[in-house]
Amino acid sequence: MATAALVVAAVPLSVGQAQAKASSAISVMSWNVCAGTNAACLFYGEDVREVAAQVGRYATTQPIRPDVILLQEFCSAGTVALESTLERGTGRAWTVRSSALTMGNGSPKPCAPDRQGRPRGDMAVTVAVAGDAATFQAHGLTSPPWYVRRMALCAAIPARRVNVCGTHLSSGLSYDDSAPGAPFRVKQVRELLAVAVRPGYRAVFGGDLNLPPPDSRQSTAAKRRILAPVYAAHAECDQKGRRDGRWTEKHARQDGGVTRRKLDYLFAPKGSVRRCHVAQDAAPSDHKPVYVKVGLG
Repeated sequence: MATAALVVAAVPLSVGQAQAKASSAISVMSWNVCAGTNAACLFYGEDVREVAAQVGRYATTQPIRPDVILLQEFCSAGTVALESTLERGTGRAWTVRSSALTMGNGSPKPCAPDRQGRPRGDMAVTVAVAGDAATFQAHGLTSPPWYVRRMALCAAIPARRVNVCGTHLSSGLSYDDSAPGAPFRVKQVRELLAVAVRPGYRAVFGGDLNLPPPDSRQSTAAKRRILAPVYAAHAECDQKGRRDGRWTEKHARQDGGVTRRKLDYLFAPKGSVRRCHVAQDAAPSDHKPVYVKVGLG
């Protein structure tokens, strides 16, 4: 597992940001925008500025307004557009960083061009932080050498003593970690925990984990057990006792039907989750945005 330091970003505070800095809570949003290579998604081929605009809309119109945003299947050429869009929409300074995914041979995995043929950069995991200075680090996760190398991107926020990490784990499809027991995702979950838990910081982490909850009836017992250690040590924002929680992704089956699954997660320290929200109308993607409000007291 490789780690790369990306940047230390110092962001000036406005009055509104100073108020957010003093808050006893931090809010995080995670969304797989499905913008890069899946032609079945509405964001496929979309101008990066329009994708940024839609992310900005979901950052400002839902009951939880995020201080940190985690994105998956985002196109890296939209990083600057997303930063400016968030700043205009929220009145806060934002720092946005993307970590591009690469193939096993080290070559980048590009997003499809937009409908005018313009390049949109590479498939990426992206983290956006409002207001506070943050140190960003990208961590390579153990991945099948024949397909894309998965990444976790973390933002350590000293003013809040919070370490927020977003990731997109292997899919489990025929070309990516399809062996019995999901051996690569077993390793990826362990590695995600290792980089999310930082001494002196609260760990808030998640993304599209491409795994069912431990109580799900939609997958094999081996796959259901993979997330059990995470649930044992952390609180999942939409955990519903012994139920699965709300579905976050629509999977189109080959028979023409649709399977609704919970694949998207946000975890926080136990006892710290104040509120969780799953947006209900995220038509541009096959995933719904998930939000958590975490107490810092």
